[in-house]
Amino acid sequence: MPLVLYTLWRILLFAAALGAGYLLGLRSWLLVLVAAVVAFAVSYLALSRPRDSAARWLAERDARRRAQPRVVRDEDTDFEDSVVDADSGDTDPSTLRQAQDDAGSGRRGDEPAG
Repeated sequence: MPLVLYTLWRILLFAAALGAGYLLGLRSWLLVLVAAVVAFAVSYLALSRPRDSAARWLAERDARRRAQPRVVRDEDTDFEDSVVDADSGDTDPSTLRQAQDDAGSGRRGDEPAG
């Protein structure tokens, strides 16, 4: 939530700088460029507390994600493990390709195709 608030404050600052620049007579790409620079400078000076809060929230979230063990198992991983476990020393790439094709089609390698 702190990240959303910080982002909203920055957007509001940019919109305010855009409006002020327009009222001062800036037009075209120069208006957007000046508004971006002004909004950056003001947000750097005025929004240090929300920025620190957002950074702290992101760091805590990252620490929580890293603390949880993550085990990813899927069909491809299981198939690759079975091929490695059943490897009889055959290093012919066409054999592995045939095994992959068989696994993708849902049929066993000893069944005829068709």
